[in-house]
Amino acid sequence: MELEDIDNIELKFLEKEDYEQLKAAMITAYHAMPDPYWLEDEIDALISKFPEGQAVIKINGQLAGCVLSIIVDYDKLADSHTYKQVTQDYTFDSHTNEGDMLYGIDIFINPEFRGLRLGRRLYDYRKELCEKLNLKGIAFGGRMPNYHKYSNEISPKEYIARVRRKEIQDPVLNFQISNDFHPSKILKNYLEGDEASNDFAVLLEWKNIYYTKPVTKASIKKQVVRLGLVQWQMRPYKRLEDLLEQVEYFVKTVSNYHSDFALFPEFFNAPLMAENNHLKESDAIRELAKHTPAIVQKFADLSISNNINIVTGSMPEMVDGKLYNVGYLCLRDGSIERYEKIHVTPDEAKVWGMQGGYKLTTFDTDCGKVGVLICYDSEFPELSRILADEGMDILFVPFLTDTQNGYSRVRNCARARAIENECYVAIAGSVGNLPKVHNMDIQYAQSMVFTPCDFAFPSNGIKAEATPNTEMVLIADLDIGLLRELNQFGSVRNLCDRRKDIFEVVKK
Repeated sequence: MELEDIDNIELKFLEKEDYEQLKAAMITAYHAMPDPYWLEDEIDALISKFPEGQAVIKINGQLAGCVLSIIVDYDKLADSHTYKQVTQDYTFDSHTNEGDMLYGIDIFINPEFRGLRLGRRLYDYRKELCEKLNLKGIAFGGRMPNYHKYSNEISPKEYIARVRRKEIQDPVLNFQISNDFHPSKILKNYLEGDEASNDFAVLLEWKNIYYTKPVTKASIKKQVVRLGLVQWQMRPYKRLEDLLEQVEYFVKTVSNYHSDFALFPEFFNAPLMAENNHLKESDAIRELAKHTPAIVQKFADLSISNNINIVTGSMPEMVDGKLYNVGYLCLRDGSIERYEKIHVTPDEAKVWGMQGGYKLTTFDTDCGKVGVLICYDSEFPELSRILADEGMDILFVPFLTDTQNGYSRVRNCARARAIENECYVAIAGSVGNLPKVHNMDIQYAQSMVFTPCDFAFPSNGIKAEATPNTEMVLIADLDIGLLRELNQFGSVRNLCDRRKDIFEVVKK
């Protein structure tokens, strides 16, 4: 059919009255198959059990294409199942509204209407239905109608590999792969009588990136997350209480803007070392570490009373006689998580005798999974890649840099981490001078929020930026859903396209 002959195209649910047209279209589409069409009572059963899963495209009132589907409990389906098994001997009694996967029974286009991209419309309908019903994804056994031409030469696995490399043209597989379906398993004897596929099929899957696991308690995973970054001014404090008063001010400020997270810088509590400036630097910072438990407790109290998750930056902490650079994630549900700086700088090791930590993990929050890397750690891409593999959505980087050179290292590396890990990265640092604290004399910072670089994000990868070297708060909203779309449909897909056959980053 020519485009100029089309007066009307409609996508609608399949009805029992459509059967004769459906039968005729299937006979035309599957003329080489021994049983090319479904019986009327089988179609009636499908419509009765799952009307939303059965849809047709009509052009000028004529049936041009059809999609048939059921819902199954995917975990109960055998790995090497057959078409007969998944349909429960063609009765479709395997369909269950309590299942978690949309399973494709059939999809075809009447040859008279091919070339109009109607198949894409039907696949898009399936995907939208899957998202609407909050199912994990779509699966089906895909035919390999040209495999019989190569079956004496290559295995089904090699055939699929060559199709993906465009060395072999397969009208079914090419189309399915172009619609974001990924081969996951070879199925033997899947469809009775499919001689063209040499009795093989490939299990194809599409993951619903919007799927959320059903919960039994009242909780909401936020789609849009608001961050409050504290660009902290280093100023003299005579007492711990004075510093905590400033901390409380900033927490309340970002909370008043309904922020979900507050991020403080690395070693924001350094001004308290002034009272021990007469000591050696290594002794002064160990005295500072004595304040850490009280500061953490204050943050934990503030997170609950202000309904906000707080990334506490970092503080020195003594553990079994060794000095570490650590921080805490104080969640508004009352729980507290600890993170460590893995790589200490040469200065931290030389002047303070600080040790590198070992703990590297993501944290589950009511706003998705987050990770924290303290300053220098952001310059080691392996760390953030491990966190990304654990599902990290937001990476927080509290930092402390004295010069623009040091700041540029953190900034540029953090920006790269956002691109390569398809996540948001928020960095927050301190500004100002501490003339009475050795080894902490000057600070330079510009707090920022970075994004991946794709159409849904700022073209330069910068969501928000503070004024350099000025005490202030930076507020930014982040759409977590955009990360899901990027992972599946991005112009490039840094996480998905990694050559794991050549290299892999693992945590010991």
